[in-house]
Amino acid sequence: MSLSLDQRSYRQLISGQSTGPGAKLGKALLTALSIPYGWAIHTRNALYDRGLLRSHRAAVPVICVGNLTTGGTGKTPLVVWLCRFLSELQPGAKEGQTPCVILTRGYKSAQGGRDEPALLSQLCPGTPVSVNPDRVAGARQAIERYAPRLLVMDDGFQHRRLARDLDILTIDATAPFGYGQLLPAGLLREPVSCMCRAQAAVITRADQATEERLRTIEARIAALNPEMIVARSCHRPTSVTFADGHSAAIDTLKRQRVYAFCGIGNPEAFFQTLRSLGASLVGSSLFDDHHPFSAREIVTMEEEAQRLEADLVMTTEKNMTGLPRQAWRSPLLLGSLNVELTFTAGEQAFKSLISRTLTGTIPANP
Repeated sequence: MSLSLDQRSYRQLISGQSTGPGAKLGKALLTALSIPYGWAIHTRNALYDRGLLRSHRAAVPVICVGNLTTGGTGKTPLVVWLCRFLSELQPGAKEGQTPCVILTRGYKSAQGGRDEPALLSQLCPGTPVSVNPDRVAGARQAIERYAPRLLVMDDGFQHRRLARDLDILTIDATAPFGYGQLLPAGLLREPVSCMCRAQAAVITRADQATEERLRTIEARIAALNPEMIVARSCHRPTSVTFADGHSAAIDTLKRQRVYAFCGIGNPEAFFQTLRSLGASLVGSSLFDDHHPFSAREIVTMEEEAQRLEADLVMTTEKNMTGLPRQAWRSPLLLGSLNVELTFTAGEQAFKSLISRTLTGTIPANP
C-alpha cells in the first residue's frame, strides 16, 4: 500500500491507536501546537460574538453547510441534496429567479482548476456555482448575476464574515468529534461548544455506525445544543461512472478485484463502502484531500494495479473530476463511485426547517 503523505499514520496518532514512546512524544508536540491555534480561534469567535468583528448580511437568505472538523464529513452530498430540494420549491420563486446559488471558496485540482466546484456543477445542473475566497464578495456577485432566491454556502461554518440564516453541521458518524482535540492534535477546527451557533446537524455515514454509537452522538449533540434538529443520513451508492464516460450498475463491483485510490478527508469510509458492495480491495493509495495528481503518480498506480492483478481501479467522484484529462492510459478500467445522500431519520423536520428559513420564520445567526 502506497502513501503520498502518511495520512493514515497521522490519524492513528491523533486517535490514540499508535502507542509507544515515539507516539507519546508526537502527540505531545501536536498538543503543544494546538494551544496557540485554540487561542486564535477563541479570540476570533469572541470578537464576532461581541460585535467587534462585523458580519455582513446578504440581500437573500443564506444557508450554510459546514462542520466542526477538518476532513470529509459528507458536506458535498448534503449540498447536492439541498440544492435539489430547493429546486423542488421553485414554484414559490419569482418568475426568472434562480432557486439558489452555491457559494464556495474553491480548491485547486491537478489541472489548475478546482475539483469541488467542478463536481458541484456536474451534480447540480442548472444551479450556478460562485467561486470566491471572499464569501461576502461572492454573495454580492451571485445576487447581482443570478438573482437567486437563496444562497447555499459550502463549507462556511467558520467563515463568520457572511451572516447566515441557517447553519447546518455535518457530523461523520465514523469520527464525529475530531478525537476531542483541536488541530493539529485532533481534527477539530473549533471547540465542540461552538455547535451552539447551528440550528441543525446531519449525521452522515450513519450506516457505518452501530445504533449505540449513533445514540451516543445524538446525546452529545443534545447536551451541547438542546434545540438543534438532528437527522441521520447515509451515502447511498447509485452507480459507477468510468473514465470513458459510460456508466454501470453498482453491482458491477461484486466479486471484483479492485485497486482504489483517493485524496479525500475520510479515505477509510470510501474503502469500507467498496467492501460493502462486494469488492475485494487488493490495494490502495492514499493522498491528501484535494491532492493534485501528477503524471508520475498516475503511472505508478497503473503499474501497481496491474501488478496486483486488479480487475478495475476505483476512485471517488471528486478525485475523478480533479484528474488531468486523458491522464489514465492503463488498459484497466478506471471508475468513480457515484453516491447520493439519503436520510434514514429526521428528514421531515429537516425539510420543515429549510422551508421556514425561506419564509424568514427562524432566528438568523451572525
